[in-house]
Amino acid sequence: MGEPVAVATSLLRALEAGQCGEDLRKYFAPTASTVEHPNRLKPEGARVNLDQMLAASVAGAGLMASQRFDVRSAVAAGNTAILRLTWSGVIARDAGPFRRGDELVAHIAQFVETADGLIASIETFDCYEPFA
Repeated sequence: MGEPVAVATSLLRALEAGQCGEDLRKYFAPTASTVEHPNRLKPEGARVNLDQMLAASVAGAGLMASQRFDVRSAVAAGNTAILRLTWSGVIARDAGPFRRGDELVAHIAQFVETADGLIASIETFDCYEPFA
């Protein structure tokens, strides 16, 4: 699979295990960032730095009872991991349009740039299945 793929999937496994916030900092370069292209949950998309990513992971962990990343394919191209995955998550509590126990599913293409064994950037295209 290559080192970039191992680095990228190690983050996914940590998220599945419920890690969030400062516990995730060890996976990232200090200047890491994420670009999330427009999707159903973020119609304008988003560009965030590492501190914003870690804060969002805490908020997400509070909303999700569980989450799973099914890596359908992964290849390394130089220092980039290219992942095709399906994410599923179960809602922990009523929030906005979501009810406790609802399951969300997204089909994702993700490009994870690595440097020195750390994640330098993530660019993600998240396609959510319909939800109310």
